[in-house]
Amino acid sequence: MSRAKAAVRQTVRCGALIVTAILVASAVLTSPADARRHHHRAPPSESYQPAYASIVIDANTGAVLQSADADSPRHPASLTKIMTLYLLFENLEAGKIKLNTPMEVSAHAAAQAPSKLNLKPGETIAVEPAIRAIVTKSANDVAVVVAEALGGSEPEFARMMTKKAHELGMTHTLYRNASGLPDDEQITTARDMTALGKAIQDRFPNYYKYFSTRSFEFRGRAMRNHNKLLGEVEGVDGIKTGYTNASGFNLVTSVKRGGKRIVAAVFGGRTASWRDARMVGLIEKYFHMASAKAATPTVADLKTPKAEAKAEFKPEPKPEVLKEAPAPVAQSGPPMGSTDPIRPNAVKTVLVKSAATGPTLASVSAPQQKLLPMPASSAPVTTVATVKAEASLPPRPPGAKPGVLGVLTVPGNAAPVVSPPAAPVKVASAGDSVPAPAPAATKPRGTYIIQIGAFDDEAEAKERLAVAQKAAKELLGNADPFTERASKGNKTLFRARFAGLDKDQAEAVCASLKRGEIPCMLLKN
Repeated sequence: MSRAKAAVRQTVRCGALIVTAILVASAVLTSPADARRHHHRAPPSESYQPAYASIVIDANTGAVLQSADADSPRHPASLTKIMTLYLLFENLEAGKIKLNTPMEVSAHAAAQAPSKLNLKPGETIAVEPAIRAIVTKSANDVAVVVAEALGGSEPEFARMMTKKAHELGMTHTLYRNASGLPDDEQITTARDMTALGKAIQDRFPNYYKYFSTRSFEFRGRAMRNHNKLLGEVEGVDGIKTGYTNASGFNLVTSVKRGGKRIVAAVFGGRTASWRDARMVGLIEKYFHMASAKAATPTVADLKTPKAEAKAEFKPEPKPEVLKEAPAPVAQSGPPMGSTDPIRPNAVKTVLVKSAATGPTLASVSAPQQKLLPMPASSAPVTTVATVKAEASLPPRPPGAKPGVLGVLTVPGNAAPVVSPPAAPVKVASAGDSVPAPAPAATKPRGTYIIQIGAFDDEAEAKERLAVAQKAAKELLGNADPFTERASKGNKTLFRARFAGLDKDQAEAVCASLKRGEIPCMLLKN
């Protein structure tokens, strides 16, 4: 019996030695390059399902042609490097650095995980090869070199990246590093990434061309661009791929054919080939819907989309109106809660700047008037002027209040002039955005309204109105955009609406917007 037990123990020991030998041989035969390639493959487990998201936008008009979870948080992975390059291009354009400026490699940069150029601490790399290495190889060590050269440290540069993202309207994006290596707090959305993809090519058309680089040679070693759509799909000119285990395979792509241009994003691909196939499918399905004519100027230096949306609703600059001295004039707009569009009469405001009391609203004598230009309109217009009163002006009459349209005593022989409004006018509060006065109608206005959504923020509602106007420019040319405040319980919403349509027009607009995946609801005024 003892001999049998000894034989069993010997067999177990031999089996363990064989397994150990196999594992050691496997480790020896697997090169570091093989390990890195394996790291970039999608996990084989069937349970691996990274969160998917996609969006396609018309770069000429800003219209959304397709979206799926486009505002849900996602990890950007190496798409992060698009913003790293955006800030690098800003510094190049400002002359703070040049393409041949050397940047030093720190120990922190050299220690980054692959993909990388394997730079050593103390080495330098010039700006231009750094750009090409980031675009093609997606080199993490080079991204950190850029961050430290421009921001002093990677954390500080990440704060600069986040600040710039918010200036560009990417309000759901937060950066913690310059490379896109895993960080739970580093998030973005598909919509934000397409906004960045459009902004970087509009803002830096000369430097954007680097994104079309198909291969890059560094120290005798050639590296191909990870973006396999370059040269394979008609019109694709960039821009960037990305992958981590948490994000899946991501891609932002720009396509130009003729006068049309789209920017699209796909997040959460299970494999690189699946992601690429999905992107090609989106391009071929939605590109024909893009407009060949730009509806707005290209981006020179984007601020936030909200600021651009306000510009859509302020065709004429408004005179200053002091909050502490509002003019007590009759209101001619719709009653509170009405769905009628706002149609204010044209008004020119008088500003009198007194050294003692500050600016006030008043009527003044004709010799002192400096009329402000106003758009032509059939509506009555109140006389307006901007006047600087001298410090020697007499005090206001007893009982007079600042900002009241009435009589102002003027030194000299000129008699005071009263300029009451010829018709009731509506003076909007400072910062409000209202449509320009409509020209005289040749036929009765339609009595139908369309609503394209209700939003927590009024600025967002106005932004969506601007997007809808661009998407259905011909059909909404004579419609009146406006927002309406509404309360549901303790929550305040802002409805985004167009008024002045007849039933056929409203139905046609809704059909057009829905084809562009913009919601639309028909209402009777």
